[in-house]
Amino acid sequence: MTLRILGIAGSLRAASFNRALLHAAIEVAPEGVAIDIFDGLGAIPPYNADVEAQGDPAAVVALKTAIGDADALLIATPEYNYGVPGVLKNAIDWASRPPGKCVLNGKPAALMGATPGGTGTARAQLALRQSFVFTDTCALLRPEVLIARAHEKIDAAGRVTDATTRELIRRLLDALVDWTRRVGAPRPPA
Repeated sequence: MTLRILGIAGSLRAASFNRALLHAAIEVAPEGVAIDIFDGLGAIPPYNADVEAQGDPAAVVALKTAIGDADALLIATPEYNYGVPGVLKNAIDWASRPPGKCVLNGKPAALMGATPGGTGTARAQLALRQSFVFTDTCALLRPEVLIARAHEKIDAAGRVTDATTRELIRRLLDALVDWTRRVGAPRPPA
């Protein structure tokens, strides 16, 4: 049986380091794992309860459907100003609706991130973990994949060339597969 993982890059740039991490994850994924990348963050409007009251916009429906159809999430986030990029936080805010009954409830998730800086997105990942406490998303604790100096590990074509980084991603996927089996199927929204 294939384990379906939804990859989400927290950057809108086509050539982002974090999108490169997701493509590397596809390349190093263990047998029996399929990773699909969600590319619609840019189409999701800013969260607005008035808009939500009229019904989820199509881009939000696509996000929620993709999350709901996945067995687990793999989020690759950059770090902007010590935090989560606005587009990623906005997507999480939309996916968290309605509270307590959202597609994120009980969903296993793994985090990773790349940055040219020296902290490897540690603060952004911590901020995501805080949001996932509210959504009851089962975020994997280890291994931490914090890729600093990404410009030295990802080439101009967007390929992760650093063997250590590729191995970290592979170990994260192995742990996510095990975590997903241990946590079990996500609880369906009530």
